Amino acid sequence: MTAEAKLTTETGAGTAIDADDLLDLVRAYNPKLNEALIRDAFAYGREMHAGQTRYSGEPYFTHPVAVAAILTEQQLDDATIVTALLHDTIEDTRSTYSEISERFGEEIAGLIDGVTKLTNLQLSNRESKQAENFRKLFMAMSKDLRVILVKLADRLHNMRTIRHMRPDKQRQKAQETMDIYAPLAGRMGMHWMREELEDLSFRVMNPEARNSILRRFITLQRETGDAIPKITDDIEAVLDKHGVQAEVYGRAKKPFSIWRKMQEKKLAFSRLSDIYGFRVITQSEDDCYRVLGAIHQRWKSVPGRFKDYISQPKSNGYRSIHTTVSGRDGKRVEVQIRTRQMHEVAEAGVAAHWAYRDGVRAKNPFAVDPAKWLESLTERFESAEDHDEFLEHVKLEMYSDQVFCFTPKGDVVKLPRGATPIDLAYAIHTRIGHSCVGAKVDGLRVPLWTRLKNGQSVDIITAEGQSPQSTWIDIATTGRAKAAIRRSLREVDRDRYIKLGRELARVAFEQIDKKATDKALSTAAKALALQDGDEVLARIGSAELSARQVVAELYPELANNDDQSSVEGTRAVIGLPPGARTLRAQCCQPVPGERIVGITYPGKGPIVHAIDCLGLATYDDEPDRWIDLHWTDGRHAPVHNVTINVTLSNENGVLGRICTLIGEQNANISDLHFIDRKPDFFRLLIDMDVRDAEHLHAVMMAVEADSDVATLDRFRDLDRRP
Repeated sequence: MTAEAKLTTETGAGTAIDADDLLDLVRAYNPKLNEALIRDAFAYGREMHAGQTRYSGEPYFTHPVAVAAILTEQQLDDATIVTALLHDTIEDTRSTYSEISERFGEEIAGLIDGVTKLTNLQLSNRESKQAENFRKLFMAMSKDLRVILVKLADRLHNMRTIRHMRPDKQRQKAQETMDIYAPLAGRMGMHWMREELEDLSFRVMNPEARNSILRRFITLQRETGDAIPKITDDIEAVLDKHGVQAEVYGRAKKPFSIWRKMQEKKLAFSRLSDIYGFRVITQSEDDCYRVLGAIHQRWKSVPGRFKDYISQPKSNGYRSIHTTVSGRDGKRVEVQIRTRQMHEVAEAGVAAHWAYRDGVRAKNPFAVDPAKWLESLTERFESAEDHDEFLEHVKLEMYSDQVFCFTPKGDVVKLPRGATPIDLAYAIHTRIGHSCVGAKVDGLRVPLWTRLKNGQSVDIITAEGQSPQSTWIDIATTGRAKAAIRRSLREVDRDRYIKLGRELARVAFEQIDKKATDKALSTAAKALALQDGDEVLARIGSAELSARQVVAELYPELANNDDQSSVEGTRAVIGLPPGARTLRAQCCQPVPGERIVGITYPGKGPIVHAIDCLGLATYDDEPDRWIDLHWTDGRHAPVHNVTINVTLSNENGVLGRICTLIGEQNANISDLHFIDRKPDFFRLLIDMDVRDAEHLHAVMMAVEADSDVATLDRFRDLDRRP
């Protein structure tokens, strides 16, 4: 069996391919590969992951190898292949950044570090966290886009083998894939990956619907025969008649694509027409238009289903002509027409920039420079003042199809589908948007809520003295327009909003016997990534933020003290030898929710350290003492001792108030150590018992919000090493 065949039949199931097979896959497009580098990475990765297994019970290293094999399909460079082989070493083994940098070079170490940071982002958290992590994701992408290529391949292989995970984990990963990774792959032009990720997620999230569509396909084929080869023959015959040389490929659309169309159009399967798609690959751009003419002469085109992405390419480099015709037996058939070079970019998207052929970088004129692509993707994010506005921008850019409209000067403006004249006005300039009073579309006056369509010419009418109206928020579609409108409205009514917000905050804080002090509000602003306390009050007053949200951010234990739905209990650490107790290192005091590792000690058994503990450097040369550990899921009991370093005002009652504050957060103080006393301030260490990292963060946030707390941080001491 060839390496290519082995890849196709086995990597989805997780079966390993060896180093020679992987080298054959790379050598097929890059004869000048650095064989020694890839072999060394293969050996190093296998050594680091030795003893680790996947949920399926297979050796863990089968996964990085499969990820590398997926990336060979995109003909990527040696550095990306090596990164795939080692992408989990820093995250899951005793390997370090410095060790990889020394052995494989700074470029590869940087790529692996970028993948590790992406892995640590919990992208499926609540909205504000998701927005914050999206921002981090795009920052990581901006440094080197190959990081996200490895992460997408990693997610694809995990989805191919997801059946070995617990059902609840399967649903969580499938939802995250459908919400984030599949749209991102599509936005990068990797439509084949987007389709597969969507379909694999669909299989987990709604297996009954997917199986129903597959059964209907089988029934349709039994009743009408396989239509794909027949229609392919029809198209080839038309092209031969017109003397055009081209390759024709046909396929049935993926089950999720069909399901989505059924939901959007509210149609039964029997009423769907264009369930087949065909691609015609030509030798030149001129031939693309000759093929289009030949097909339209032979079959009737469907109105409104024609798009010319050759004359108006997408920002990710995608070029193709799309048309839908009424073909054999009246079946609607979608046909995509493109050249071979356009097809390569359509398959690889932005990744085509790194593609190799015959040992050199492939010079595809349609491949987009990743730096320019990222700039086009993020140029509208800069106006976002907070995480939620940023998330609004990101989702818009990633999920929306685009329409192309023209200004009176003939300039093309790209907008998401469903955009209005207000969106176009703000896309031109914020000043134009603010002063907009009306619009003409193709010469006719239209309301500002009109949805724009492809190819329309739009003339924005402005007037001096006009300012945004509150109703525009509901009319606008783009994040840029909404953010600009909100900013303008806030500035106009800011004083009134701050005054109203202060009263609302006072009432909300008094409900938990707290005061909405300036210090508390500034701490909340930092937690919510807002400018200052006045901005928090303005958001509360304008109903963009509730006072309860602010209280919950500072005092989650008090705000949610009625929510005890989760069951507490002492939980074990997974990975300890049989009979071993959980012994926490006092130098770093790890708590549930933090990544951990075990170090064995003669006569003591293993001791648990936080993965970022500086004391671990002592054991770099003793790999046999390291044990891979992690905390169990679920709610832990508040028995994990942690020390915080606090500087307080030396005033009567301050220390008692801080102790009461910690107790209100359901954390128990076990000891106090005074370090430094001054006439105005004193510093002390507070030992307290918490449940997990989230509980610790909540306690520290509540303490820091007190106006008499000057500084606060977590205390760690290497002198406490075992």
